[in-house]
Amino acid sequence: MKLTKILVALVILGLIGSCKEEKKSDVISQMKQVMNMHDEVMPKMGAMAKLAGQLSNKEDSTEMGMKYKTARRDLQAARDSMMQWMQDFANKFDTDEVMKGKELSAQKQIWLDEEEERMKAVRDQINSSIEKAENLLNSNQE
Repeated sequence: MKLTKILVALVILGLIGSCKEEKKSDVISQMKQVMNMHDEVMPKMGAMAKLAGQLSNKEDSTEMGMKYKTARRDLQAARDSMMQWMQDFANKFDTDEVMKGKELSAQKQIWLDEEEERMKAVRDQINSSIEKAENLLNSNQE
């Protein structure tokens, strides 16, 4: 009987330990997913600057010129969103949490959930502003 209780206790402890490992693995996976989204759009910053320059050259007071201005402002807003996201993210998480999977506090897990949603929105904003700018420039080539 005593041996059974000990075995049951060991099994329970083993399950608790494996649940903690699963949770840590999920957090690492989520952190990696957030960083992958960042890494997907960060290289597009150069293309955004180039597009903004091309749009700026076409801006004037005509209706079409105003469309170029709006598209350029959309690119700048997307860039600003990315810069703000990176600053906020760096202020919330340390290198070990991001790169080494250091366990997050409950508050930091909430922040990671929020930052994942923010990064999705930033990614979409960047991709849509680039698409809009490219379409505008390509449809109105002189």
